[in-house]
Amino acid sequence: MTPVAVITGAAQGIGRSVAAMLTSRGYAVVAVDLQEVTDPVALSVVADVSSPADVTALAQQVRDRFGRVDVLVNNAGVSLLRPAESTSVDQWRRVLEVNLTGPFLLSQEFGRDMLTAGTGAIVNIASIAGLQGIADRAAYNTSKHGLIGLTRTLAAEWGGRGVRVNAVCPGWVKTEMDEADQASGGYTDDDITGQNPMGRFAAPDDIASAVAFLADPALSGFVNGVALPVDGGWTADGSWTSLRLRKR
Repeated sequence: MTPVAVITGAAQGIGRSVAAMLTSRGYAVVAVDLQEVTDPVALSVVADVSSPADVTALAQQVRDRFGRVDVLVNNAGVSLLRPAESTSVDQWRRVLEVNLTGPFLLSQEFGRDMLTAGTGAIVNIASIAGLQGIADRAAYNTSKHGLIGLTRTLAAEWGGRGVRVNAVCPGWVKTEMDEADQASGGYTDDDITGQNPMGRFAAPDDIASAVAFLADPALSGFVNGVALPVDGGWTADGSWTSLRLRKR
């Protein structure tokens, strides 16, 4: 039976790579985004993940079309580079609605089906910003810390009922979001490559490979509640910059 994977934020960046990789591995991919996904997938659905009505309608479409869901990848997200003292309440709420409330709604909706089936995998795309504090990202960091907390809580609640819940924590990835953040003056390529022990950005496929691993029960069937950094060693390296660069 063909496994079914629902992937949010699938029109570009990490989500697009995850959709392509899971499709190549034999999944029927349901690609969800605010715009129609034109890449080859089993089903493209336009939906706002922060809208309970949209999430309910999405889940019903998947049930009607496939009758099952095996994997949910909560990837949709928005960024905000702004000092904490000048972050508006509306900006704060929008980031948390998309990055944290959306994954909760989707996990709740599809999790019910997985729990009934007694099997399933949820992979949340968090960030190393959910493992550390990074300046000028109060809303974003909070949303990703919360997403890791949600991951661990659902893993504890649902693991014994056959549903594994894990998170991938990317470092900086070369995507459209990165381009927009750099255009705002937040950082440069050199800032990232100088800090990362491997001296480069992640590629979207680096993240997609980790998602594919966590989605596959044959490869990760006893992995549950993990927040997996895919960051080239960023969170492992406490060196100062000159020491780090001398080791290359």
